[in-house]
Parts: sequence; structure tokens; C-alpha cells
Amino acid sequence: MKLVKAIIKPERFEFVKKALEEKGFTGMTVTEVKGRGEQKGITLGYRGGQITVDLLPKIEVEIVVNNDRADLLVSTIMESCRTGKIGDGKIFVMPVEKVIRIRTGEALEETAVTGTTGNGTNEKKYVWLDLSQPVAVQQKGV
Repeated sequence: MKLVKAIIKPERFEFVKKALEEKGFTGMTVTEVKGRGEQKGITLGYRGGQITVDLLPKIEVEIVVNNDRADLLVSTIMESCRTGKIGDGKIFVMPVEKVIRIRTGEALEETAVTGTTGNGTNEKKYVWLDLSQPVAVQQKGV
């Protein structure tokens, strides 16, 4: 699985959200953040003078997807965010080792399995373990 983090302009968020919903990406975490990139902020005129705002408001969108859908997610975000101007944002893609649903305790985990191939070499294969049954949680009495 992959964690995709996109830092985008606030005014593009509704376009991104709509495009993601159309492609079947409904779950996301959205955070209002501030940051700056190569442009190092902007200069604004205020009461006859100029001020530099070096931390600009941005939106951070985080989505976890299966490996085979990560490229579709990234291209959807890029297409819906791109204006061609400085400050359009950045997208980061990171591996996710394990996902646990708090309510039920079920887990989805990536485990490395080393096996021998037909030509006698060892190679690592990754297997997804889907524990679809709830995990029993023991509680100790007080």
C-alpha cells in the first residue's frame, strides 16, 4: 500500500475532491497547513507599504491506496491541481507497512517472505495478510 500526501493551493481543493470522487477515491484526511517553497512567499501591498508573507496557506490531502491505484491517484491530483504557476504544490508517495482498523482490530500488513525460485536463487516476495476476522482483545480486570 502507498500513502499519497499532496500539498495544494486551497482554491484548488474542491476541484481535487470532485475529481477524486469521480475516480472512486472517497476516503481522505485533509489538513490546513502553512508552508513555502522555492518562491519564498509573496510580497503584498498593505496600507501604502509592502510586506512579505513567507508562509502561505496550503491544504494537505492524505490518502492510503493499494499499490496498483497509486499512479491513478497521483495523476488525478496533478490534473485537477495544475495551473502552471509557481506554488501549485507537491505530491509525496510513501510505502505503508501496516493498516489497523481501530474499531475492529483487523489489520492489513505487508510481510516479507524469502523463498527459493526455480533457478535456485533466494528472492523476497511481499504478501498481504488480510485479517478479515476481528482480533480478540484481552482486557485485564481492575
